[in-house]
Amino acid sequence: MSNLQLQYDSLLSHYSNPLEAIALLREYRPYFELIPSLRRPSDSLISIPLPVVQFTSPNLTQSHVQMQCDLALIMCDPDWKVKTGQEIFVFIHRPNEDYSALLQRWRQVEVALGEEYYWLLPWKHRSIISDRGEYHYPLFVTLDYSPARITKGLEGASLPHVKVASPAIESPDIEENQEDRVCDPTQ
Repeated sequence: MSNLQLQYDSLLSHYSNPLEAIALLREYRPYFELIPSLRRPSDSLISIPLPVVQFTSPNLTQSHVQMQCDLALIMCDPDWKVKTGQEIFVFIHRPNEDYSALLQRWRQVEVALGEEYYWLLPWKHRSIISDRGEYHYPLFVTLDYSPARITKGLEGASLPHVKVASPAIESPDIEENQEDRVCDPTQ
């Protein structure tokens, strides 16, 4: 796996944790203010990596579809344990993805959001009513490897975006070599 793909996967796994997703939203204040309660942040936001929805319209050919975003962040009232109707769709710039492909993913999500759907929520959130949200917000995330033209395009289109530092990557090869040195007294 390439180093850029490792950076992307590390960031996706990082923001799969709701508390880390809240840290991402801190970078874009208007979305950070959508969080219902910062006193109970883990109960206020559901982070769904590579989300899937179920369409309710009987005339569609597919009933279950994976959304083309990287994360869906669903706001919840921590007291009532219900969705607030505000959904943020996070699009992390993927290695070797160009500006048009990144926008195409958002446009595909916009088209899907025009249908009636239900979220396929993680098991621990199955009791929450998972019908479609009323308000949909995109958030684009660029990394160090993202070309400047992508940031320029997002700014030109007035799309909400943040640039984050690439996460530190632990290489499994390095860890294995360190274990070998510990076990081998001749080195």
